Amino acid sequence: MIPFADAAKVWGKVALYSFGGPAGQIAVMHKFLVEEKKWVTEDDFLHALNYCMLLPGPEAQQLATYTGWLLHGFKGGLLAGCLFILPGFLSILLLSILYVLFSDTLLIEGLFYGIKPAILAIVAGAVLKIGQRALKTQAMYIIAVLAFVAIFFFNVPFPFIILFAALVALIGGRLNEKQFYVIKGHKVGDQHTKPQRPSLLATIGTGLFWGFLWVLPIAAILMFAGAESIFFTEATFFSKTALVTFGGAYSVLAYISQKAVETYGWLKPGEMLDGLGMAETTPGPLIQVVQFVGFMGAYRFPGALDPLVAGIIGSVVVTWVTFVPCFLFIFVGAPYIEYFKGNKSMSTALSGITAAVVGVVLNLAIWFSLHTLFSSHNDFQYGPLQLSVPNFTSIDWYAAGIAALAFIVYFGFKLDMFKTIGVCVLVGLLVKLL
Repeated sequence: MIPFADAAKVWGKVALYSFGGPAGQIAVMHKFLVEEKKWVTEDDFLHALNYCMLLPGPEAQQLATYTGWLLHGFKGGLLAGCLFILPGFLSILLLSILYVLFSDTLLIEGLFYGIKPAILAIVAGAVLKIGQRALKTQAMYIIAVLAFVAIFFFNVPFPFIILFAALVALIGGRLNEKQFYVIKGHKVGDQHTKPQRPSLLATIGTGLFWGFLWVLPIAAILMFAGAESIFFTEATFFSKTALVTFGGAYSVLAYISQKAVETYGWLKPGEMLDGLGMAETTPGPLIQVVQFVGFMGAYRFPGALDPLVAGIIGSVVVTWVTFVPCFLFIFVGAPYIEYFKGNKSMSTALSGITAAVVGVVLNLAIWFSLHTLFSSHNDFQYGPLQLSVPNFTSIDWYAAGIAALAFIVYFGFKLDMFKTIGVCVLVGLLVKLL
């Protein structure tokens, strides 16, 4: 049995090292849980990842909750999920306060400037590690390539890609089991027995408990502040977005930006990119950018409250309604996912989803690289084909140099993630200050 205190230390490390969006965060968990500690098997990790990729919301945070639950039940999942959020929440709250109080943020810009290119090396490592372990057959490679082409070139919605991959694997598994039946087994730590069938009564109770926690602050705001309150508007708006963020944060950021700027006036044009920069370069889920939106909205429409106090309350409210649904999805669904793991049809379908996930993560890695190294892009539409081609004259050579340095020290000198980021932050500070 894994000591709970040991697991808490590891989850703390996972939280502090979770830079770079979902690709980097998944790689961090894989490194600590599968490669180093060997607390979770390869198949169990990928099986959990498949389920989390199907859910709305931040898949990396949900994966942390799921694996924490695998190791220590409810308390393990709660600890892992909360610790995963906490560093990012505190970081973005502090940066949001600095953002509205100080116009000269050269030091902060320097920190961000060095971190972004460093993340490119970490994300590249994530794609390689996950890909090597998930793509075990030719069929899995084909599904991964098709998923990447669909989302990168044709902007096919993520749920359709996952559904297609599952159907192809399900049908293919009946024709050629060896090519499609990749995810197998029931090993977690020292456990080798199939889990018991979940209780329907317990499932309903779990759903009601987390549903109550989700709506409790919304009801309290409505009762004490009224429907016209900025906090009620933010709580209801971000509760809706929590249910539609399939495929990660990028899939819903455009919608949030439009509403926050044009409909509600919470942000000024361009401020969403500043918030995205905060979320991309601090630990935790990228969807944590919604906290910045909530802070700015409440800061600008504080009512009778002090603007800073209102901004802090807005941050808490938005974070609550964004992440409580994640715990609901995991604690309700994970017991069933584990119970049916031995089912060959389900395992085969999830194997196909695994391969598609590799293509999707690769797409995220390329997206992040293009927006880190180039300041402008040209969008092209030719029939169903959609391309965003970087303007190569807009390349940031300093950022490219820091990225190259990150690849050298991370892959060549085998420095760990924290040291790689530290080296790049120092260089980024020098570039901005000099």
